[in-house]
Amino acid sequence: MTEAVAARPRAPKDGYADSCAELTGLLFDGGYAEVHADIRDLLYDPAFDPCEGLAAEGAGRLALDRARFVHGRLERPREILCRPRRLFALAEWPVLLDVSVFSVLMIHYNLCLGTVLDQGADRTGMEDVIDELDRLASFGTYMVTELGYGNNAAAMRTEAVHDPVSGTFVLNTPDVLAQKFMSGSGVGDAPVLAVVMARLKAEGRDHGVFPFVVPLSDSEGPCAGVRVRPCPEKPVQGLDNGVTWFDQVRIPCRNLLHGGRAAFSPDGAFRPEGGNQRKRFLAAMSRIQPGRLCMSSAAVSTGRAAAYIALRYAARRLTNAPGRHDVPVIDYRSHQRALFTALAKVYAMTLLVNHAKREYLRRQDAVTVELNQLISITKALSTWEMSEVVAVCRERCGAQGLLSVNRLVDYGSLLQGLVTAEGDNQVLLATTAGQIIAGSGDEPRDAAFRPGDGDLCDPAFAVGALRHREQALLRAARAAMADESGGRSYFEAWNDTVGAGLAMARVRGVRTALECLVEALGELGDRRAHEALALLATLYGLTEIQRDAGWYLARGVLTADQVEALPATLDRLCARILPHVETLIGGFQLSPELLRAPIAADDYATAFPSPVPTGETAPPTL
Repeated sequence: MTEAVAARPRAPKDGYADSCAELTGLLFDGGYAEVHADIRDLLYDPAFDPCEGLAAEGAGRLALDRARFVHGRLERPREILCRPRRLFALAEWPVLLDVSVFSVLMIHYNLCLGTVLDQGADRTGMEDVIDELDRLASFGTYMVTELGYGNNAAAMRTEAVHDPVSGTFVLNTPDVLAQKFMSGSGVGDAPVLAVVMARLKAEGRDHGVFPFVVPLSDSEGPCAGVRVRPCPEKPVQGLDNGVTWFDQVRIPCRNLLHGGRAAFSPDGAFRPEGGNQRKRFLAAMSRIQPGRLCMSSAAVSTGRAAAYIALRYAARRLTNAPGRHDVPVIDYRSHQRALFTALAKVYAMTLLVNHAKREYLRRQDAVTVELNQLISITKALSTWEMSEVVAVCRERCGAQGLLSVNRLVDYGSLLQGLVTAEGDNQVLLATTAGQIIAGSGDEPRDAAFRPGDGDLCDPAFAVGALRHREQALLRAARAAMADESGGRSYFEAWNDTVGAGLAMARVRGVRTALECLVEALGELGDRRAHEALALLATLYGLTEIQRDAGWYLARGVLTADQVEALPATLDRLCARILPHVETLIGGFQLSPELLRAPIAADDYATAFPSPVPTGETAPPTL
């Protein structure tokens, strides 16, 4: 296929604005104007204009400057943390123009300041630390992962030894594996204040892992006893990731963030309270759940932007087709299948994330096992799915998709990081699956579902089929774990079961997302918006059914004729979705001016950098 000239955008139809408004309300859970709009509007400022040719340190400084800009124009971080929906919105917007700013803001607001407030705000002596972070006088960082300890963070080795004589803790890195890994270490003269997870030792006893406030660097560089080596350069993200070693760093006892789970006796002795080491550690990691929701929010936001960019480009990029000239590439069914499936996943994951956020807001003061499972599945599924969406969008944009100015490469780099951050998805989902398998009882079956007797184009049939697979995998996994024949150890039994467990946990997330889509149909009063979303819901459900069509066929959920009909059915759905694309992406509240991606412009050829002076026409090429 070869390019001709830029196509004219199709004029919006009557009622387009109303349809888009309904979809905006759905995608932003009714809070766009109140929660999101002002953060979005900040992105039009020249502070977010593209800056090319920056080395890693220059990109890092730019990210800090942009973080200061955002901080200076919104309410204080403490206020944002009191309104989690604002925190989630902050995760969704600046990331679209600078993926490094997302990391800077989320680590500072949620992980660092959030931990200080959760674990130390009710104590005297913390006011200056809170104020320093609230004013952004210092950037906050968060140090958990060690070079040798990632998902097994409770086994970390960095130690803080209590010295009752001086009333201090001595922070120390005992060996190479205990170096703090990938945390922010400071860019040049930017002061950094860290929350460091360390093993607290007092009177010769190990009391488990607690958070400590540690000054990491000031305007002169690393503080005394802090040794930092930058990590090797990463593509795209200009962050100050490093490996950090603490060499006998003394910090006052008030810098221990014990969250009421410890106290000092009158003679200065340390006294732990509040359960065993594991319970204290989990309580100290209180910002992980909102952090995972922030990551999920950023993932679906970049997924929406990627779909918006790729679909607008596809509608304007002209090709030659058999027997025709000047055909927009979006008219090809192969292009539609790729991008419309991506669009369906974007909607499904956005609604799943909204559902998880609502559940968190409803129960954040008492995070239950079920809520933690929902958040974990949502984080894993949304970041995986959006990573795939961005990869598909980048590929469908050809060489243009490789250019940083068109955003897609940056989004892909971010999502690869999110997949392994705050709980590597594979481990996170396996842990969640293990909890579900170890639980008791199955969810009620859908009495209306009859295997082998369903309409492929009815989303309710897809919901029933997905639930059927989820429950079958759960029963099989529980039976496998309970099988005591062969003298298997617990690890061997789990190792033989983990594959089915991962599949079960994933399909639970997919089923929940599709249920959110189906439920949303009842909330839409606009006919065009309802029709468009119904088609997307059907496409999403059928795509997931096709993914495991062999399993469904073998168990009589699908007939052979239905399996054979799936590809043609998906193609017909794409043809019906095509007229609704502008409405569906119109609900995203994005614009070419906001994203500054040339291929998203109405006339991408004019928007693309060119040696032709403005107002002149390039001579034709032969």
